Amino acid sequence: MRYEIVGGSFPAVNMILDRDETVITQSGAMAWCDSSIDMSTNAEGGLLKSIGRMFSGASLMFVRHTATEDESKITFSASFPGTIKEFVVDEDHEYIAQKSAFLVAQDSVNIDATINKNFWAGLLGGEGFVLQKFTGNGLLLAEIDGSVVELDLKAGESIKVETGHVALFDANVQYDVESVRGFKNIFFGGQGLFLTTLTGPGKVWLQTLTAQDMAQKLIPFMPSSSSSINVSSGSSND
Repeated sequence: MRYEIVGGSFPAVNMILDRDETVITQSGAMAWCDSSIDMSTNAEGGLLKSIGRMFSGASLMFVRHTATEDESKITFSASFPGTIKEFVVDEDHEYIAQKSAFLVAQDSVNIDATINKNFWAGLLGGEGFVLQKFTGNGLLLAEIDGSVVELDLKAGESIKVETGHVALFDANVQYDVESVRGFKNIFFGGQGLFLTTLTGPGKVWLQTLTAQDMAQKLIPFMPSSSSSINVSSGSSND
């Protein structure tokens, strides 16, 4: 299997599969492919595991793309402006990611839901009580919003991260939530009530953009229902 990440800020990954090679994706991730690519949709790992993944932000069903001929081409596109980052998963490199980070992986990679040990960290941290965990062996391609910043935390070293900017981290990194202190910080600091705390050792990948932040920026420019009615009324009067 070969692959190439293209597209700049609106990325996609072109993959070339040999006969019988298979990759798995979430529903809707495939952009285009050769006619020699066979697609099948199923609940990987059974219904219960699929329901758990759904709570982590993944789709209920996964799609398996299998090449029936050598040199079969298939392309997967990101759903949001940002970065596609490659990771190699093995017994020494397992990862935990935000919901919707998963784009495509070899079928030898396991995608499961993982429950945060600290209930409040999951419930209030902004990324949900259930995250995605990647184990097994093989190539993983993750979707990261905006640009990616990689940090290598030493043992005991911690960073505080604004909700939603945590993209992915090593499975051995400790994940928790810390409340923002101070009345003025809470109501005027613009950071919300909680910050995510990540403690090493291990690597962390942060994203510079979040879908929520972009949506909030666009809201003032969205037409209201009243303005739409006025435009329609004006047209009919003419």
